[in-house]
Amino acid sequence: MADRQMLLEMGFAPERVDWALYMTGDKGLQPALDHLETNQDRDVPTDYKSALYAGASTTAGNSHDYDEEDEAALADIVSKQGQQAADDVVNGVGEAKSIKCSDCGKIFKSPAFASFHAEKSGHTAFEESTEEIMPLTEEEKKAKLQELRAKLAEKRAAQSKVDAEEARANEKIRRKAAQDLDEIREDLKRKEQIKEAERKRKEKVEDAAFKAKIKAQIEADKRERAEKAAAEKAAREGRAAVSTTPTGPSAAALAASAGPQASKSTANEARLRVRAPGGMWMGTLPADATLREVEEKVRADGKDGGATHLKFSTTFPRKFFDSSDANKTLRELGLVPNAALEASRM
Repeated sequence: MADRQMLLEMGFAPERVDWALYMTGDKGLQPALDHLETNQDRDVPTDYKSALYAGASTTAGNSHDYDEEDEAALADIVSKQGQQAADDVVNGVGEAKSIKCSDCGKIFKSPAFASFHAEKSGHTAFEESTEEIMPLTEEEKKAKLQELRAKLAEKRAAQSKVDAEEARANEKIRRKAAQDLDEIREDLKRKEQIKEAERKRKEKVEDAAFKAKIKAQIEADKRERAEKAAAEKAAREGRAAVSTTPTGPSAAALAASAGPQASKSTANEARLRVRAPGGMWMGTLPADATLREVEEKVRADGKDGGATHLKFSTTFPRKFFDSSDANKTLRELGLVPNAALEASRM
């Protein structure tokens, strides 16, 4: 358990530590480290405690210098020839001390290891060697342990660098996406501001034209009432009435010049001022609303004076609307963008 704890403190994953200790027969720290180094790039088998791996583990526990290929060779021998054959290979029964691969220079404990190496690598030149594979000394073990730690640290540093680069790339992508989104929002905001400013400007122009037209009509109404009163007075006194109408442009012309021609307007709304039997009604309706809808609005506000039906007319220019105009739109009747109407009982 002390070896396992030490390996865990060195940073090895628990499943790899258990695998190494099992495969080396729990013979100590060094065999486990050798196994971890040899198999650092392999995934932990899910069946390493099966009979196949168990045979390799038992035999591998007798030596501390088996590499990945040697362990695979032992497992292959166990599966094909049985446990005793693997034990004979490990113990060197009837075999030379070592066999050397002339192609790569690697030394093997037995022909079985050399044969497996030949199958996997394709090497064909082998020779017997009197060189005996000796167990590692304490100094060699320490050096190997230090080398393993250095490799592990190097691998972690490389992975950390890769992770940092990926994090920077992801952050760059995130910032670019956020910047693009902000630019889109700003562009939409600017367009909305321009649209709102244009709407207000147009509304201001139309409002000024409407007020000018109403003012002109009020002045015309005053003159009309004055002329009517003067004519009645002259008739009572038996003399001819004197017209007070100005010689300059007519009130109708002034009213018409106060804004764009209604018949040519492309406005979407109509500002109306209706002098009705029950009082003045003012409101805004869509340009496609009908004259009947205007009557309904006047009636809904109680400005109809109790009349059953209303008939409409304009003063400037003087025009009367009859029942055939009830379903015509305000645009068709020339009441856009603004108009002053008179409503009387039918």
